[in-house]
Amino acid sequence: MNVYIKSIRFKTDKGLEEFINKKMQKIGKLHEGIIRSDVTLKLENVETPENKVAEIRLKIKGANLIASKQCKTFEEATTLAIEAIQKQLDRTKEKPISRKIKTKEKLNNMSLDENDEN
Repeated sequence: MNVYIKSIRFKTDKGLEEFINKKMQKIGKLHEGIIRSDVTLKLENVETPENKVAEIRLKIKGANLIASKQCKTFEEATTLAIEAIQKQLDRTKEKPISRKIKTKEKLNNMSLDENDEN
């Protein structure tokens, strides 16, 4: 999986980029349908020390997932955003399964109704 890292208003160091790549590769192993991943890092103009923002966008088959977190460090913000993305990925994995089950149940009910009429 290709990870595209973009920083706004500052330049990232190699250590931060390696950290993000390592974390994102773990997500890539959990879900095979990821087409592209973009990580945007930016500094917010706020008075508090929690001014680092990490936004992750995953393009997967049939959907785009987005998570954004703001913390004291980019590592912490990235970790929290990745956790949010993982929850979204889990939900997208569950949906097709439940749809298939509902469709099978409807087909079974329809065939039972047809048998009752005959």
